[in-house]
Amino acid sequence: MGAYTIPDDLLDGGSLWTSDLAFYNPNGSWDIENHGISPDIEVEQDPQAVREGHDPQLEKAVAAVLEELQKKSPREPATRPFLAIDKCVVTASAI
Repeated sequence: MGAYTIPDDLLDGGSLWTSDLAFYNPNGSWDIENHGISPDIEVEQDPQAVREGHDPQLEKAVAAVLEELQKKSPREPATRPFLAIDKCVVTASAI
């Protein structure tokens, strides 16, 4: 299965991976192809609310995140260790 990753890690140390190829599931049929990925939370896009300037998907996402934050507090993001390239200084004589 092919995968596409976002080049930078997320603030919490996680990563985002998405499939870029279809694959067979254990039942022997194609998965993801012509189906997409089912959402964790389905939100109805109400045309009237959108016309009034609301974004139902964004509002539901914010509500879900705030609910999760009440259940558990966020942890501090991991600091990235310095790499040798971070300390590298280019001088005119090196060019």
